[in-house]
Amino acid sequence: MILVTVGTQLPFDRLVKAVDTFAKDLSRPVLAQIGKGTYTPQNMKWIKNIEPADFDRVFFDASVIVSHAGIGTVLTAKRFGKPIILVPRQASLGEHRNDHQLATVGQLAGRPGIYVAHSDEDLKNYLLDDLDSPSHEDPSELGRASLVSYLKGYLATV
Repeated sequence: MILVTVGTQLPFDRLVKAVDTFAKDLSRPVLAQIGKGTYTPQNMKWIKNIEPADFDRVFFDASVIVSHAGIGTVLTAKRFGKPIILVPRQASLGEHRNDHQLATVGQLAGRPGIYVAHSDEDLKNYLLDDLDSPSHEDPSELGRASLVSYLKGYLATV
């Protein structure tokens, strides 16, 4: 199963619509957690919110995660060893108050198991591909230190 999650704080109809557009072409079923979105998917199962008690089970059952660039979801994908496709929200499209998610994917792009989709075509291609999962242990101490440093700096500005 492919799990699409947009978080619970803001809608992200652009992501939900994109996956819904080509969900019927995918070999795996799709479950979308659409949060506060107003778009109603036609080609995939969906739910407004996944209960916290059920979230880990749904995450565990997924073969790939598609998400906004929320660091909590990235860390959960790492914990479960799931590949994650990140679609950053964009302030210019009214999806967030600033472009911190673009900065986040800039720091995370290229890490094992993390894929960044800047277009619907990127997203579709990733979903049609057999993506590698991240290892549970990152062998790069430098990579870990870089990510921790970035997150500390970001959190200091919030």
